[in-house]
Amino acid sequence: MLAAIQSAAVLGVEAFAVTVEVDVAPGLPAWTIVGLPGGAVKEARERVSAAIVNAGFELPSRRVTVNLSPADVRKEGTAYDLPIALGLLIAIGRLDPDAVGDLLVVGELGLDGSIRPVRGALPIAALAARRALRGVVLPEANGAEALLVGKARIVAATTLAGIVACLRAGELPAMVSPAGAVVERPSDGVDFADVVGQPLAKRALEIAAAGAHNVLMIGPPGTGKTMLARRLPGILPPLDDEALLDVVAVHSVAGVLPPGARPSAIPPFRAPHHTISVAGLIGGGPGPRPGEVSLAHRGVLFLDELLELPRYILDAMRQPLEDGRVVIARAAHAVAFPARFQLVGAANPCPCGRAGDGTDRCRCSQADLERYGARLSGPLADRIDLHTHVGAVELSVLSRNGAEESSNAIRARVLDARAQQRERYAAHANWRVNADAAGTWLLAHGALTPAARELLDTAAERLGLSARAYHRIVRVARTIADLDATDTIHESAVAEALRYRPVRA
Repeated sequence: MLAAIQSAAVLGVEAFAVTVEVDVAPGLPAWTIVGLPGGAVKEARERVSAAIVNAGFELPSRRVTVNLSPADVRKEGTAYDLPIALGLLIAIGRLDPDAVGDLLVVGELGLDGSIRPVRGALPIAALAARRALRGVVLPEANGAEALLVGKARIVAATTLAGIVACLRAGELPAMVSPAGAVVERPSDGVDFADVVGQPLAKRALEIAAAGAHNVLMIGPPGTGKTMLARRLPGILPPLDDEALLDVVAVHSVAGVLPPGARPSAIPPFRAPHHTISVAGLIGGGPGPRPGEVSLAHRGVLFLDELLELPRYILDAMRQPLEDGRVVIARAAHAVAFPARFQLVGAANPCPCGRAGDGTDRCRCSQADLERYGARLSGPLADRIDLHTHVGAVELSVLSRNGAEESSNAIRARVLDARAQQRERYAAHANWRVNADAAGTWLLAHGALTPAARELLDTAAERLGLSARAYHRIVRVARTIADLDATDTIHESAVAEALRYRPVRA
């Protein structure tokens, strides 16, 4: 007897339909899985066989053929275990085929018949919603992320025996999103009030948060660069519904969502080690999988010891920073991952880290300084809006208690600035913040005063600014004006924006 179950596969961050066909025919006991199965899919035979027996069903001593259609697309992962098992039970007459009609089924099986989480549950639920199916059956641990797709009916499965009993009875209880299903605010106790001193760096990060600008902090070790960077998510606005779906989809595909954990509206914060590879940073590998730039989508990518990364790895970020996406091309297909992230870098000023710390401890030669700084290419430095120095804090300042501004106070100003930007760019679907806006549009509609424009043009001529740097200064100045709650970009805003450009820009 032949049985067919609707399932799905994920390519990039999008799901596509896969039909799992199971045929049980007379012959010597054997299993054959066709349809370009990967290694994990081929091993489904052992998992499904053990799960069926341990769930209390009899395994047929006949020839079993499983086809995954379309057969010309490679299938990876363990999500086909559950549809194969249900298809086998239908083929041997233990389950009515109408019971699974118009259902999409995914899930990994344990040997004891338990149903374990899989990658890509949210894109799969979105596929079921687009096709207006009766529901999607998936592991209970994937339920929290799948519920974000409001139009999909989610049926949580915990064991093979349990879901078979529900299908036989015609009772498929849908999961309901509980109150507080999404985490709204950080709970790690990290606060800007913990960072003593460094007013210039705090100001730069406030501007960066308000306009989603990239920022680079340069200073000796122990001056608080990492502390400052890790507190940036606490002053960012929460993700809206669209951004939350994008972020959870990427994290679901990458398999970094803890099973059963509540989705978080807190912008992601990724901090990979400086020994990361190109594939780890940009994405790739078999599959392929998203890299750190995509896992930081709609959030922050923090690269500590930025200048310790090889230059070719740093330059690989140039296109994602400009386009907001990564395209990984393979012989058979090309996969696109979103990568609209905010880059925050931290670096020492020289190989020994002591240059500019107010002492004579640095022994690096001028040639050493030039070679070290050259690791950051000009085109990449151009794409970083804010360059700020983080110097050593005096001991008298360190002894102050309770004198620093809290994250909540800074966040209030950031939220006000973001509200102005939402109103300004309401007619532009692809613009959310000042960092997204076209520089030419801001020059025409950003309300620069004549004095501000004159200062900008003079600085561009004297410093030899590129067109990209010119427009980025306008964007930063626009953000500074938003923080000042003014519609007009004054000369002071342009002057402050210019202070954050590197001398070589």
